[in-house]
Amino acid sequence: MNFKRSDKRKFDELRKIKFTRDYLQDAEGSVLVEVGKTKVICSVSVEYRLPQFLRAEKKNQGWLTAEYDMLPRSANKRIVRDRIHGKIKGRSSEIQRLIGRSLRAVTDLTEFPERTIYIDCDVIQADGGTRTASINGAFIALYDAFTKMKEKGQINEFPITNFIGAISVGIVEDEILLDLAFDEDLIADIDMNIVKDDKGNYIEIQGTSERNTFSDKQLQKLLKVAKKGISEIIDLQKNLLFGDIKTK
Repeated sequence: MNFKRSDKRKFDELRKIKFTRDYLQDAEGSVLVEVGKTKVICSVSVEYRLPQFLRAEKKNQGWLTAEYDMLPRSANKRIVRDRIHGKIKGRSSEIQRLIGRSLRAVTDLTEFPERTIYIDCDVIQADGGTRTASINGAFIALYDAFTKMKEKGQINEFPITNFIGAISVGIVEDEILLDLAFDEDLIADIDMNIVKDDKGNYIEIQGTSERNTFSDKQLQKLLKVAKKGISEIIDLQKNLLFGDIKTK
C-alpha cells in the first residue's frame, strides 16, 4: 500500500466505533455514535398518528421516517441552518431519505399500526462518514426503543427483522480504503456508501466517480472490503445488545 492514512490505519481497518446508549433523557431510544472523530446523536420519537398518505390508504401499519442535520459548528466552518434558507438542503434531504429507507428495510411496519416513528440524526462533529454513522447509531436507538415498547406492552411482536450495517469505501491514489475519514474523502477518486443486513443482503449501494472511472474488478474489491467492515460493525452491535457472544 503506497497511500499512507493520516491515522495510520490499514486499508481495510475501521475507525474506532463507540455507541453510548440512552444518551438523551426523554427519547424512546437514543445513542451517541462516535466513529473516529465523527459524532452523531441519534434519537427515536414515537407519535400516535400516521402521515396523511397512509391515513388515506387506510393500511393497517405504522410508518418510520428519518431527519438528518449538521450543527453549525460540526464542520471546520460554520454551516448555515436549513431554516435560514427556508428549505432543507439537497444533501440533507438525500441523506435522511437514505437513513429512512435503510431502517424500513429491516423493520416490519405492521407491528406498530397507527404510529409514526421519527429518527433524528444530528451531527455534532463531522470527519467523514456521517450518513453511515447515522444508520449504525440509529439502528441501536431504534432497537432500544422497540425493546422498551415491547416491555410496556405497546407492541405485541418485536418489529426488527434483521441487523443492519453501513460503511463507506473508496479509492484514493489507486488504493481501496475502508471507512473514509474527511481528509481521504476529500481526495477520493471513487466514493461509495454500502448498506447491508446481517444475512448478507444489500439494502443500498451509493457509488460515484469523483475524478476517475472504475472497473468491474475494482467494484468487486470495493464490495469485498465493505462486506468485511459491515460484518465487524454488526458484530459490535450484537455484542453491545446481547453481551460478549460469538456472532459469526
